[in-house]
Amino acid sequence: MTRFSADALARTTTLRQLQILVAVARHGGYTRAAEALHLTQPTVSMQVKKLSNHIGLPLFEQRGKKLQLTMAGRKTLEASRDILSRLELLGGEISSLTGEMKGELHIAVVTTAKYFMPHLLGIFVQRYPEVQPRLFVTNREKVLQRLSDGEDDLLIMGKVPEELAVEATPFLDNDLVVIAPPGHRLAKKRAIPLKQLLQERFLLREPGSGTRLAMDKLFTDKNLVLEPYMELGSIEAIKQAVMAGLGISVMSEHNLRLELDSGKICVLDVKGFPLRRHWFAVHASDHKLSLVARTFLDFIRDEGSLILHE
Repeated sequence: MTRFSADALARTTTLRQLQILVAVARHGGYTRAAEALHLTQPTVSMQVKKLSNHIGLPLFEQRGKKLQLTMAGRKTLEASRDILSRLELLGGEISSLTGEMKGELHIAVVTTAKYFMPHLLGIFVQRYPEVQPRLFVTNREKVLQRLSDGEDDLLIMGKVPEELAVEATPFLDNDLVVIAPPGHRLAKKRAIPLKQLLQERFLLREPGSGTRLAMDKLFTDKNLVLEPYMELGSIEAIKQAVMAGLGISVMSEHNLRLELDSGKICVLDVKGFPLRRHWFAVHASDHKLSLVARTFLDFIRDEGSLILHE
């Protein structure tokens, strides 16, 4: 890009247009982006069109029912995210100069972490009332996509991605246990061999979830083949199915407090379990954390386990 065109772009492009572009790309369309930004759909469409005119090339193209970024759109999106990220970081640095703990905190978590992360966020915000938390709960695949796109300050997951350059801080034990309904025939058995579980109807999360990956690895390492009786897409669905007597499953103990306390689910004594894992707070290696994000990371690392075990 020539200096003239760069200067022209700087004069005509607004930060709001960059925010709108990021939202349209994230939500895959104008309507959902408009809802997320509390704008009208024509306004979002018009601002993208203006930005496209400033760039001199179309940013999106319609392929069937899908709206997809063009090459120019991908380049502009990358620059937009970088600019907005730098501004957010600047805000944090200015706050740190004044000693103020304020600003947004963007956290994305895999679905299994939704049972404890709101509690930790709640206590953190009580200490720092001017922090504005933004919590996004989704599956592992989408969390990894958000990590690649740099959409969040921190990602909370049980398995650190090996294919990405990240920094990962363990902050909480994540014990996986075998669960069954209280009246299950194995409920009072001790030291149940892992192989014996193959005789049971096993309820598992969908392929790709952190718990499923851990289970597949465990059985593969023991030269055992685990054939799921049912694959279910949520923790709640699995818990309900176990309570209904449809089978047994494996789940993080953090997700079972209410059911264990009320006696609706029991933990089986299986050799090799609990399967000890950890929850990690993850961010890209080249991503500089804001003051708020650094403070929250220190908070969950130093106090998270104590708070959740009170």
